[in-house]
Amino acid sequence: MFRIKKLDIFITKQFGLLFVGTFFICLFVLMMQFLWRYVDELIGKGLSMEILAQFFWYMALGLMPQAFPLAILLSSLITYGNLGESSELTAIKAAGISLMQSMRSLIVAVIMIAGISFYFQNVVVPSANMQLKQLLVSMKQKSPELEIPEGTFYDGIPNSNLYVEKKDLKTGHLYGIMIYRQTGSYEDQTIILADSGMLQSTAEKKHLLLTLWNGEWFENMRSQDMGGTAEVPYRRESFGHKQILLDFDGDFNLADANNFSGDASAKSVPRLLHDLDSIKLANDSVGRQFFHEAQAYTFREIELTPQDSTRLSEITVEDIPVIDSVYLKLNEDKQRDITRTAARQAQTALNDLEMKGDYAKYLNRVERLHLLEVLGKFTLSLSCIIFFFIGAPLGAIIRKGGLGVPVIVSVIVFLIFYLLDMTGMRMARDDNWTVWFGRSISVIVLTPMAVFFTYKANRDSTVFNIDAYRMTIMHMLGLRMKRNIVRKEVIIEEPKYAMDATMLQTINDDIAIYSESHKLLHWPSPIKVFFRAGDDHEIEHINNVLEIAIEDLGYTRDKMVLHELNNYPILATHAHTRPFQRKWLNIATGLFLPLGIFFYFRMLRFRLRLYRDLRDISATTNRLIPHALELAKKQKDPITQDIYSDYTKLNIQQNDGDIQAEQDK
Repeated sequence: MFRIKKLDIFITKQFGLLFVGTFFICLFVLMMQFLWRYVDELIGKGLSMEILAQFFWYMALGLMPQAFPLAILLSSLITYGNLGESSELTAIKAAGISLMQSMRSLIVAVIMIAGISFYFQNVVVPSANMQLKQLLVSMKQKSPELEIPEGTFYDGIPNSNLYVEKKDLKTGHLYGIMIYRQTGSYEDQTIILADSGMLQSTAEKKHLLLTLWNGEWFENMRSQDMGGTAEVPYRRESFGHKQILLDFDGDFNLADANNFSGDASAKSVPRLLHDLDSIKLANDSVGRQFFHEAQAYTFREIELTPQDSTRLSEITVEDIPVIDSVYLKLNEDKQRDITRTAARQAQTALNDLEMKGDYAKYLNRVERLHLLEVLGKFTLSLSCIIFFFIGAPLGAIIRKGGLGVPVIVSVIVFLIFYLLDMTGMRMARDDNWTVWFGRSISVIVLTPMAVFFTYKANRDSTVFNIDAYRMTIMHMLGLRMKRNIVRKEVIIEEPKYAMDATMLQTINDDIAIYSESHKLLHWPSPIKVFFRAGDDHEIEHINNVLEIAIEDLGYTRDKMVLHELNNYPILATHAHTRPFQRKWLNIATGLFLPLGIFFYFRMLRFRLRLYRDLRDISATTNRLIPHALELAKKQKDPITQDIYSDYTKLNIQQNDGDIQAEQDK
């Protein structure tokens, strides 16, 4: 039975406060990013504060579902980062409460937030998007002199199309002006050409004053044609300066909402599903109609006699120009007329097919946009839960609170999600990917990450422990760490120098015996390396005894002993005998010759390193034993004198042996 505990209230309170703060921060960042796209529609238009407030309000409502996942990610990461940094998470686990148990109240809260996000996308966001698009279109229509593009016709002025080759933003002058005005039929057209001009709104914002310099005026005079003849009279006028008053309401007027009601982003899920069925049915009907019309372009069937069939079966590629005997009997003018007619009909058919193809692509794109919008509402809500199971485990693993590391990690994760989501949506919209795959690719990628981080955090794994990764990489590359033994601040018991000296002397004896029996500088048999067990128990024993002696001597206060201990190398006890510890891996590597050669030479490198390490151990031990025995005398150890005497005798015997060997040479 689920019971609310004080721990649940404590964690939920911390998460809630952080969620509220991070939500408004994330919403502000998203609004600024969205605002830069439409900054040109806002600057210099003379918009009232009421219109601007409506614009920002609808923009905030539309971006709220996108701010929910990022706020959940950041707040959950900071919450568990603070708990880990203050050791509260350790205390929670010490009390027998697992990580998943501590997250149960937040899981319920995040599921509720995901439901709120879906409600916003299904009810609030469609209406906000429609209102926002109304405002954007209305803003573009206000002060059109600022919206006139270069190099294309602008039709924002009623009954006029305006073309400007170049415009000066500083002075407002327009250059290379061409104007088409049409008040009725095509016979009532007016064409105006001018070298330069300027377009300004009048004081009452009801008209546009167009000032032109150095141009010509061409106008049809159909209204003055009283004779009713087929010819349309016109007049031509050249001018140096002319002013034209155009009807245009420059005040801010909202565009008709019906123009945006068919947009997929302005529909709820039930309406999207309803319209999607209608769109699919309409697409199928259009496709069948286009198919039946395309059959008209096929060749007509004609009846052939047996002689004609035999003749046609014998025609080759070279005979094609002489097939149509009727065409060849015509004169050249008739042939040209028939050729032009056929080319014109073929071009007409081609244009018709291209138009139908573009229309079919448009209908298919509308269908994909509706399906993308339906899936997007569910995937964005599901991302709230996924981001929580990424942020909370990461905070428990990293154990860093505040706005430093959590913000960096959150930005990286959100960028991955945003890039995958936008890429998948655009690829699906352009029919390069399927709609289901393109819209859900971000969820597909992030879900395994959430499962992995939750699993690692629940098992107290050091997934972000840099030292662990560094040790693994160094082990793979055959590198090793140097010893770093420093003086202990608190020493309860002094080392047993006499016993350690005995152990080190034993190690030296074992090394001498090992070096005689194992020729490390010789090339070993590949059969023994890859196909036989290669555990070197002698080196394992030497390494174990050496580590015990080093650990005990590490509690010394003597600087010379600490210095010599750091000179001892860290032995690799298996790499000099075989590439891997598992037998089947060695066999597989040996059977694959190129890979086997690489690991064989890698093993030779470790044999050479072991040879040098054993030599360094013997040299370091010979320097360390006398000093350790001197320190043992100060401890008044009763066995120190006997050990010192045995060590002195052994050194004398070794020196005599070396002298005799030199004399023999």
